[in-house]
Parts: sequence; structure tokens; C-alpha cells
Amino acid sequence: MTAPSLRITEVLLFQRHVTLRLPFRFGAATVTQCPQAFVRVKAEAGGKVVEGAGAELMVPKWFDKSPALTHEQNFEQLRESLRNARDALLSNRDAMGPYAHSQAAGEAAIGVSVARGLPRLAAQFGPALLDKAVADAALRAAGLAWVDGLRAGVLGDPWSTQLNITRPEQVVLRHTVGLADRLADSDEGPDPQDGLPATLEAATRRHGLHHFKLKLSGQIGPDLQRLARIAGVLQRLGVDYRATLDGNETFADAATLGAYWQALLAEPALADLLQRTLLLEQPLARAVALKESIAALPIGVPVILDESDDHAEALDQGLALGYRGISSKACKGIYRSLRSAHRIAQDPRLLLSGEDLTCQAGLAVQQDTLLAASLGVRHIERNGHHYVDGFGTAPDEEAQAFARAHPGFYDNATGRPHLAVQNGLLDLRSLHTPGFASAAAPHWHSLQTIN
Repeated sequence: MTAPSLRITEVLLFQRHVTLRLPFRFGAATVTQCPQAFVRVKAEAGGKVVEGAGAELMVPKWFDKSPALTHEQNFEQLRESLRNARDALLSNRDAMGPYAHSQAAGEAAIGVSVARGLPRLAAQFGPALLDKAVADAALRAAGLAWVDGLRAGVLGDPWSTQLNITRPEQVVLRHTVGLADRLADSDEGPDPQDGLPATLEAATRRHGLHHFKLKLSGQIGPDLQRLARIAGVLQRLGVDYRATLDGNETFADAATLGAYWQALLAEPALADLLQRTLLLEQPLARAVALKESIAALPIGVPVILDESDDHAEALDQGLALGYRGISSKACKGIYRSLRSAHRIAQDPRLLLSGEDLTCQAGLAVQQDTLLAASLGVRHIERNGHHYVDGFGTAPDEEAQAFARAHPGFYDNATGRPHLAVQNGLLDLRSLHTPGFASAAAPHWHSLQTIN
């Protein structure tokens, strides 16, 4: 079918404060609170008015890791990206398909943001979030769910109809172990006493976890000790696990990375963990990651890109330097994920991973999870449910509306909806609903406007 032509008539931007129940440390950053951004678009399509929405956490020190910037300055960068994306989308009064809107307005907005000093990764944030909302509106105009819409070509992009889009009923959750996380129940540290797991050991028992994402600091001594402790906890629990490692740009050059990996290989206590390791994610800083070859490094697992994915050619450039894949993250754009999946499908040696931006319960985690799973990703990092108590500061009526609309995806047994994780799996069946993965909406009146 032809992609629905949408004339965008309104774009509204909002935010909601999010407080983490546990500190999340990755790289050099520790996050305890930050805003979540929401967008709501209205459009005319075929003589009727449709709406679409999306949400994404504004995580500090990921889009721009400059130590000179405060967290609030990072948040303002992302608000600036959103404003520029809104203005670019509204400046076009023509009706066109979702992908055409992305190409016209998104690229223009990125150009404006970069010219105003934003890194490209931050500049992409606003257009990526608006792309989700416009796609949601187009799917609702067509009366189709995400998977059916992709197969039918509703977005109008050049990749969807060429991909083997799956209709997943479940996906494996890969649990993040941050650098500040308590590992064993006996470890001292923060425990919010809210009935939710506060340690790796408790989370593994509660949710039946068997896939894990382990954050690296890049400091060999502390990392050797911590990785060995993680392996010990999982061995004691009798878990037949798999792991991925995340460098979060902590290595300055390929030589340093190679020496670090050799040190990991030389540690007997890590032999079993390394055999269970599936990939290494973005170890090199983005300033050098696409300039230095890693092809000759003795790393026995695929190395993939994440933060370097700030332009359309990043994957091809990385493949030429020895990388073996890239991450799917809705905060980098749904069309970036589709393009990457199309390229990776051409070579069985390559992989598309599913990673997280601490996606919050509701729109963000539903859309990001279904995006990755529909592209064939079999395990996806999810950590928003661990670092935030369910729907956090959202009104209870909103949380309950999502829980009613998506039974199986949320557990409401205690009256406080949380992501439902059973035997390490997420049940995706309720996400196959008209629109982009959601049959509920935020309570817009409860949100703070971003002007």
C-alpha cells in the first residue's frame, strides 16, 4: 500500500521529572534523576484528524559526555533538539508520508542543532522522537499495528518491505548491571525498601534472568574484580547465562583496548564469563572509533557500535574498520534501525543488538522494545524497570490505563504496575495493536510543557 500522506498541524512537547530508585552509573556518569520527554503530534490524513505520540528519557552524559557540562545543560541540549525538530516539522505544510517527513524535517533540524553547537548524537534526539510520533499517527490513520504497517509499507521508507519483519510474541530481557549496582544481597549499599529487587542476585531470582549487560569502567583492576564477582554470583545461583559487555566509550584508542582485553583473557576467574560473552559494545570514544581499525585486535567476540551511530554511514564505516554490528535504539531513530537491519541482513556474520536508554514504562519501553524485536533482535537490554519504580511519578490513572491496555506486558498484582518479567522474558502480544505499540496514552495534562 502507499504510505498515508500526513499534513502535520500541531506538535506539542512535554516533560516529566523521573527519579531513579537506584543510582545508575555508566562510564563516568552517575544518574539519579532526569526528565522524560514526550511528544504529541496531530495530523490530517485522508480527510480525518489523527494523533501520534512518543516518549524518551533525556539521559545526561550519554549524548554528550563532555565533563564541562552539567546534567541540566545536557537536558537543555535535548530540549533544544526537540524544539528544532518541532519547528522544522511544522514549517512544511505539505502532506507526505512519514519517511518523507523525516528526510525533509529531520535532516533540516539536525543541521540547525549542529550549527548551534550540539553533537550530532544529541541533534538526532528530537527528530528521532518526532519520527516515532509521526509513525504512530500514520499507523493509526491506516488502522494497522506496527508489524502489519511495516509489511504494508505504511512508513514509506525503502527498507521495511524488503526485510523479514517478524511478529514476535516474546523477547528475552537482558538485565543491566551498572557500575554502582549491588551484586550480592549481602553487599552494602542503597536499598529503597520498595519491594523491588535492589541487587543483581535478587533481580535474577525474582525475574528468572539469564541474559545480562555488564558495564565496564575501562580500569582493568576494578573491572577484573567486579566481573569476577558477577560471575561468582551467577555461578552460585546456577544460572546458564549469556552476557554482553559495554565500554561506553571509555577507551581512548585501539591499543589501550587491545591491552585491556588481553588482561581479561589472562584472568582465570573470567574464563567462563568470557566464553558466555556475546558481544562488546562501543569500547572506543566516538572521536576515534571510526578512525582506528580494530580488525587486528585479539577480541574473540563481535565488537559493535552504539554512540558512534550519529550519521547514516556509521555502520558501513564501522564494518570497514572491523566492527561486526550496531545497536538498535529508538532514541537514534526508527529509520536508522531499519536501515541497519537491512544492511545486517545481507551478511550472517553481522548482528543487530537491542540496547536501552533507560526506557520508561509506557510509550518509551513499548515502542523501543517492539522496534527491536520486530527486526529479529532476540534479547534486548531493558533497565528502566530496575532503576525506576514502575511508572514513577506518572499519575496512577495513567499507569493503570497502560496496565489494562497491555496485560502480560505489565504486572499489576500489587496494584502498582511494573514491567512483567517471567523467566527472563517479556510478553509482547499486547503490543500488536493499531498504532505504534500502544493502546493507551499519557495523561497529557499532568505533563510540563516544553516551550
